[in-house]
Amino acid sequence: MKYKLALPLYIREYIHIVARGMECRNPTLQSSNSSNQSAEDDDQPATRRIQRLQLHLNPLVVPRENVLELLSCAAKAKLSVNTQQLSDYMRGKHRDIQERIFDYYKSRPDLQTPVEISMDEHRELCMRQLLGLVREAGIRPFGYVADDPAMYFAVAEAVGSVDMSLGIKMGVQYSLWGGSVLNLGTKKHRDKYYEGIDNLEYTGCFAMTELHHGSNVQGLQTVATFDPLTDEFIIDTPNDGAIKWWIGNAAVHGKFATVFAKLMLPTHDTKGVSDMGVHAFIVPIRDLKTHQTLPGIEIHDCGHKVGLNGVDNGALRFRSVRIPRDDLLNRFGDVSRDGKYSSPLPSINKRFAATLGELVGGRVALAYSSVGVLKVASTIAIRYSLLRHQFGPLKQPEVSILDYQSHQHKLMPMLASTYAFHFSTLYLVEKYSEMKKSHDEEVVGDVHALSAGLKAYVTSYTAKSLSICRESCGGHGRSSENNQFSTSWKLSQVAGDLLKQYQQKFQGGTLAVTWNYLRESMNSYLSQPNPVTARWESEDHLRDPNFQLDAFRYRTSRLLHSVAVRLRKHSKNLGSFGAWNRCLNHLLTLAESHIESVILARFIQSVQSCPDPSSRAALKLVCDLYALDRIWNDIGTYRNVDYMAPNKAKAIHKLTEYLSFQVRNIAKELVDAFDLPDEVTRAPIGMQSTAEAYSQYTQNVGF
Repeated sequence: MKYKLALPLYIREYIHIVARGMECRNPTLQSSNSSNQSAEDDDQPATRRIQRLQLHLNPLVVPRENVLELLSCAAKAKLSVNTQQLSDYMRGKHRDIQERIFDYYKSRPDLQTPVEISMDEHRELCMRQLLGLVREAGIRPFGYVADDPAMYFAVAEAVGSVDMSLGIKMGVQYSLWGGSVLNLGTKKHRDKYYEGIDNLEYTGCFAMTELHHGSNVQGLQTVATFDPLTDEFIIDTPNDGAIKWWIGNAAVHGKFATVFAKLMLPTHDTKGVSDMGVHAFIVPIRDLKTHQTLPGIEIHDCGHKVGLNGVDNGALRFRSVRIPRDDLLNRFGDVSRDGKYSSPLPSINKRFAATLGELVGGRVALAYSSVGVLKVASTIAIRYSLLRHQFGPLKQPEVSILDYQSHQHKLMPMLASTYAFHFSTLYLVEKYSEMKKSHDEEVVGDVHALSAGLKAYVTSYTAKSLSICRESCGGHGRSSENNQFSTSWKLSQVAGDLLKQYQQKFQGGTLAVTWNYLRESMNSYLSQPNPVTARWESEDHLRDPNFQLDAFRYRTSRLLHSVAVRLRKHSKNLGSFGAWNRCLNHLLTLAESHIESVILARFIQSVQSCPDPSSRAALKLVCDLYALDRIWNDIGTYRNVDYMAPNKAKAIHKLTEYLSFQVRNIAKELVDAFDLPDEVTRAPIGMQSTAEAYSQYTQNVGF
């Protein structure tokens, strides 16, 4: 019996590329093949196939000086990408306002952040940048917060690209301080404060975090006690642990603060007061005319930070500060003149959930903005890697460092992830906009869960990727001239929000979101792996989005099932919290697996929705790399349950390397599609025109 050697298509293609490369570089081989062609017509296909296989498998056959130059022949087979079409699809309908922002700051050199600037100068510059945006450029972000959230996030992305400190400062003013007035207050608050917040007359802070309490908002210690005699609330910081800490806009520019405190009502029983839970209050902290600190308010500067020094973070202490009763943001709870409490919601927990739920825009903004940071960093690293040539074949020109497989392994999956995150956060913004218009409970639940997961996952990935991008640029990545690699982007919270929701589920509570695939997982995805499909290794199969998504969801289902068993087991001896803490790493892995499934699903849908064929082909290639790289990174999980046989695991590894190589061939087009002007990347090594990069760099340092 005769057997055919059935190699996967992508391996045959790769072998063919190598063989063509040898023919390009070896005239002797070409002439030999030509002279013997007529004599070997019958055997030529088999002979050529064996030769190509030998060239691929036996490195000794390929002369050392020719190995890297094979890439130039291989590049001929790369995809043709229409960068403009791809960019139009990526940027969407808010492209115009982002270009207005870029053009404004480009026209104002005095508002561009210099390489060397002191903390005090940077803070004042950020304030002038924000004033210029609103009062000169005529862009009023506050109007978009309520009416067009998608437009607001597009503005935030562009502003953050100009200077991340400016992006944070704008977010504090409009999304946090302004957003709390819009979302937690009522008509009387909007009538009184809207115009001042919009035109920056009423600059403000968002005073939630305390020295001893951050994420655990229900544990805040600041108190607001109602005084029925004067019809006022008295705001107090009872101890040092209750000092409001890391409050943006507080140290220098803020005039008001939304202060989160426990609302205490006097009672006639032995307790004396009744704790009604955490509420939000508007507290003036500086005089509107003199800008002097008001009586009872103590403000301290948190000082120089590792990054984001354009944001004036401060600490606030309140000593019996009196505010009118009307300055309680009373959408979810109110106090009457005679001290009676009323609320449309029946319990402290429900009021608290509703209050924090209205602040979910901060999570959305953080996830969305971090993708903007990742775009800038990956653009600089990839453009530099294409620009920089190092080593190469003997007596031949040096090759681009992005031609090295090790460099592709670092940067190409990261580029694929950047695209994946772009589409998933864009979807998050769309869902958030829908939520603000419809107030549908199911949509609210979806946004809460998705924003928590994406914020945690994307910011964590971005923080790690910045280090990789910096290292990929060698010493130039440490230069302040290439300042987008500064350590300004810090991860504030990794997966806490997701884990809280998982904790609620496993303690018998209900999740506010319906994850359809998790419901399905207990039947379809937890069935035993198919021993036939577990061995399939064809390129068509591995690049099938159904296979990829099924693999992601199967992993999540297995993790969900196993952690549920562990939690039930440990809760008997350790209690619910002890069991949760015992399984915390397992839960974190589950949370990451879940959000990766969501990201992939959105990426696949975005690829299929792309109208331009060349852009769709490029996005499909990038999506496949994202999916298979993630699968390979967790291949042990799949192997442990026999979801994939050894031959399939090996095929995935090979295909991942091949796709990285293919993405490298269109890497320039992919980063160009981000459409980031040079004044945004602000790095000579990441300029659009590589011909000017080194000359601009040397000029910047004084040559």
